[in-house]
Amino acid sequence: MLFIFRRMAGAVFVIFGTITLVFAILYWLPGDPAVLVAGENATEESIARIRTLLGTERPLWAQYLDYLSGLAQGDLGTSFATQEPVTIRLWAQFPSTVALTLLASTVAIVTGVLFGVIAAVNRGNRLDQAIQSVMLFLTSMPSFWFGILLILLFSVTLQWLPAIGSDSFAQLILPVTCLGLIASGRLMRMVRNSVLDVLDEPFVTALRAKGLVEWQVLFRHVLRNALIPVVTLLGILVGELLSGTVVVETLFARQGIGRLLVDAVGVKDVPVIQGTVLIASISFVIINLLVDLSYSVIDPRVRVEG
Repeated sequence: MLFIFRRMAGAVFVIFGTITLVFAILYWLPGDPAVLVAGENATEESIARIRTLLGTERPLWAQYLDYLSGLAQGDLGTSFATQEPVTIRLWAQFPSTVALTLLASTVAIVTGVLFGVIAAVNRGNRLDQAIQSVMLFLTSMPSFWFGILLILLFSVTLQWLPAIGSDSFAQLILPVTCLGLIASGRLMRMVRNSVLDVLDEPFVTALRAKGLVEWQVLFRHVLRNALIPVVTLLGILVGELLSGTVVVETLFARQGIGRLLVDAVGVKDVPVIQGTVLIASISFVIINLLVDLSYSVIDPRVRVEG
């Protein structure tokens, strides 16, 4: 229980720090939201009136306390640009981002673990070298450039899949492939290295000497001992996938909180930016909290030591 309490307390601290840092940075950035809402040709009286409506004329500390008070009541504020509640705007966009992130994570896990194990088992031969070449390609390729290549190949040249939109499953394939394969490159490398380290352990030789077949040694014993560094990286990758939706959703013209964030930054819609970053940071913290808790399942010694 102490292990879980420490992790949860750390998670709450990280979320609070993120809220405070984002709030401060957004209000120190150049640009007046009231001017953006009123328009370039608005009079000073109109701009002053809008500042009063938005509450941006008050001291920063007062705005911060009001923001925290609203968060405590589940109120993320009202969009400066559309005057809609931020919660409603996020709720409309979040499911699309969740679907993209979950499917991309599935692609990354399946391909990363599968080909990482295959590369480790075939250490040094041509198959291992081919998989390592693919690893290098995927880890070196920026997501926006890889996405453009996918669009050129499958949408423009072959005309198999739509390049933009978010109304059908077919429109989800290219963004998921882009995000998932980019993330799988690092996962392949980690799985390969972890499995190779465990395969060289003396207990693996002892298991083989007892007569266990290779697949039993690999899947029942080697993978379990190789999982902790892999799970650590996986938690980081899922968080990066969530943040990577900003680029991919914009590139493929999809709905989602990533594209919503880009649009909000363009007009300095502070409440929407704060709400988007808050949801993303909470999701990232929860994912890494689950990763921390999974250590005690994979290796009970972690719970004792923690």
